[in-house]
Amino acid sequence: MQYTKNEQVAQALPKEKKQRFCALLGDVELSLLYKASVHGYDAPAFHQRCDRQGPTLLVAYNNSGYVFGGYTSVDYTQSGQYITDEEAFLFYFQGKIPVCVKINSGHHARVDDSAGPSFGQQLYFCYNNQPVVYNQGGNAYTINATTMYGNDGNLKECEVYKIEQIPPVSVEEKPWRDVPWTTERREELVKLIKNYKPLESSVNRVRILMIGPVGAGKSSFFNSINSIFTGHVTNKAMAGSSSTSLTTQFRTYQVKDGREGKPLPFVLCDTMGLEEQSGAGLDIEDISCILQGLIPDRYMFNPVAPYQLKEQKFSRSASLEQKIHCVVYVIDATKISLMSSKLEEKLAGIRKKVNSLGVPQIVLMTKVDEACPLVEEDLQKVYISSYIKTKVQEVSSRLGVPVSCVLPVKNYSQELELNLSCDVLLLTALQQMLRFADDYLDDISPSY
Repeated sequence: MQYTKNEQVAQALPKEKKQRFCALLGDVELSLLYKASVHGYDAPAFHQRCDRQGPTLLVAYNNSGYVFGGYTSVDYTQSGQYITDEEAFLFYFQGKIPVCVKINSGHHARVDDSAGPSFGQQLYFCYNNQPVVYNQGGNAYTINATTMYGNDGNLKECEVYKIEQIPPVSVEEKPWRDVPWTTERREELVKLIKNYKPLESSVNRVRILMIGPVGAGKSSFFNSINSIFTGHVTNKAMAGSSSTSLTTQFRTYQVKDGREGKPLPFVLCDTMGLEEQSGAGLDIEDISCILQGLIPDRYMFNPVAPYQLKEQKFSRSASLEQKIHCVVYVIDATKISLMSSKLEEKLAGIRKKVNSLGVPQIVLMTKVDEACPLVEEDLQKVYISSYIKTKVQEVSSRLGVPVSCVLPVKNYSQELELNLSCDVLLLTALQQMLRFADDYLDDISPSY
């Protein structure tokens, strides 16, 4: 799992030192993969998050205030092989400046085994699954333990960062999707949504279910849509940065046409975040019950005990209006490439369940501004950004949905005022959700 600008786990690396490393390593970003005080000092925890992640930077902090560590350009894979890596180096700080110690000629940079991180069979971090660094001595790197870490082997933290190249700023010759970035288009979308009526007369408001990993922006999407129709930025649903889901209940949110207005014809349903490990985050069986309209508003999720049908006061099946009419997967654009196989399997299991019930599905790709510098500079360039286009295609491939069902958006997060470009993207996405809900209602059996 990767952590980026809105860190789900706070980074110990000071901003100034982080900038020094970015300058040292070139046009790169550092994304937190592993934090020992949170994930554990044991080797399996390290490998679970750091294997097959490409170049990485390990940063250790000891009780004497020293910051030191090492860089390797070769993946951790637990191959058992000796690794030759001429780009590898150890480092420590002299004041604000990182001092690099390159690998000596003819030596291996490290052994790619199942133990904790080490360099040159010389310096071992989280040694024996403990918060310590152990210097075995050796000739791979020429280091002085007193200068490097004050001979203090007791660690108070150990972090591993993925080194990511900042994508080149490139644009398509013409937009790969046509979006009018005008006030008129915004007002047209607002009017269409306000006047929307579900195809099925027995349904007053369609129900849209938001599903996604912790921190992807499910609650933030509701807050953003609510902000547009309220007329200013709101924060009704709990949203923020955390290592675990801030949403612990099943919540159904209505959006009103203005502060004193009537409810609009849709309901956004928020769920607990998905997590890769079993017994944590939202359970697939809970999702099945939600889809069938069996879980009540404000039901408190229990990751180790899914909802039991016997908990219902009534055994009758839910009405069509109580069922879910469209499922939206919320995926962070900055974390697509680092999505773990376990999380991908979980999403595949959910998609299989949703498919079996015939519910249409859309992917909301959030944080597009954080993923691409071009879009961060101007959100209206989202559909001429080659990088965002490749991310849309990657999401499509990983989740098994058509490219046309992947919608890039930017939620309101740090803004104090509404923004035309944000609104157009968000309202366009909502309009597609309502269209998909109508497709479901149009196809539903008359027996309902």
